[in-house]
Amino acid sequence: MKLGLQRGIQRATQRQPGFTLVELLVAIAILAIVAVLGWRGLDGIVRARMSLTEQMETTRGMQLAFAQMQSDCEHLADIEVLGRRPFLLFDDDRLTLVRKVFVENEASRLQVVSYRVAGGQLVRRESPGTRDLQQIDQLWDAANSDAPSENSPPVVLQVGVSAMQVLVWQNNAWRDEQSEAAVTNAQAEQLPVAAGQTQLPTGVQVALTVQGLKAPMLKSFLLGGT
Repeated sequence: MKLGLQRGIQRATQRQPGFTLVELLVAIAILAIVAVLGWRGLDGIVRARMSLTEQMETTRGMQLAFAQMQSDCEHLADIEVLGRRPFLLFDDDRLTLVRKVFVENEASRLQVVSYRVAGGQLVRRESPGTRDLQQIDQLWDAANSDAPSENSPPVVLQVGVSAMQVLVWQNNAWRDEQSEAAVTNAQAEQLPVAAGQTQLPTGVQVALTVQGLKAPMLKSFLLGGT
């Protein structure tokens, strides 16, 4: 009787469910692999989100910089105000112009504005407004000499900018700083346009090369609101 009872207990014990050590090791290995794959996927999502956020911030900063350039170009002073004085100068990584400044209930003034790419930064400088053309000559020379000035401190518009290319629309074509006609007429031409004469520039195209972006950001502006 006792022998039969013991055999029954042994059989019941043998039939109890459970995992062997090998099964537990296999399960732990599978969980570890799933955890590693999940961590890699989450890390990729976080990195992609950070990169997208940086690109959005860069794009937003460039849009603000282009908006400022557009305002300056639309208020460009013309030859009727400056005569043969220079009012537009551009070359690699630089753009300088003379713009009109309007203040409510006051006479319009002139201001020298310059953009430059240096040290990976797009920097804008503006001089105080004035109606004295001789002072404009001095401010123009100071802006193009990059001399430090307390009256026109530089303002950083965007970081991570490695290059700036400026073209002008003249004689139905985009021209760069290598075009002698573009520079000469931008600075000195004041005669009316006639057959065979060189026209004044009517537009500016700015291309900014920004770190992290595959292609330069490009924007075109009208000069003087024409």
